[in-house]
Amino acid sequence: MNEVEINDNSFLRQFETKVNGQLAKIEYSSQERKVFLTKLVIPEEITEDGFKEDFIKSVLNHIQEQNLRVVPTSPQIAGFLRKNRQYKEMLPVGIRI
Repeated sequence: MNEVEINDNSFLRQFETKVNGQLAKIEYSSQERKVFLTKLVIPEEITEDGFKEDFIKSVLNHIQEQNLRVVPTSPQIAGFLRKNRQYKEMLPVGIRI
């Protein structure tokens, strides 16, 4: 995995990274020790293989370091969590994907 350097822009409530001058982001909202990942936006100009997975992993690792739970409301992020079961423990009790 290539670690992607992310910025937590709490004002806009999004995790961001720049690649070749393009801004990729995951929008979120937070409530009680949970982070709801609501939207994944990756510009078409970013075509590196595996970038989407590396970006999602970097965001999840950042959230995990803060001991927060994650609720994926974005279909793309929920699909990633289905394939990568090692992040399953980050889901709140009672949430299944």
